[in-house]
Amino acid sequence: MTNEVVTKLVVDLSKPEGHPERVQSIPLTEEELAQREADRIAAEAAEAERLQAEADLAALKASAKAKLISGVPLTEAEAGVLVI
Repeated sequence: MTNEVVTKLVVDLSKPEGHPERVQSIPLTEEELAQREADRIAAEAAEAERLQAEADLAALKASAKAKLISGVPLTEAEAGVLVI
């Protein structure tokens, strides 16, 4: 693991363009770093949930298609994914 310093850019629009203090690179605080990590974890969990829902829907559609082909009655969920 590296000891890189994570920074944020702060733009002070009250200062004219080209002013040395208009844009400043400031290290993140411990609280901001903790929030950044919490946001990363939440985003990963949301993405995993989205991918699982996508896979579940694909499996449901495949099951419905197989049942239609073989003449087996569909469940309500399977019928629901086929309705346009």
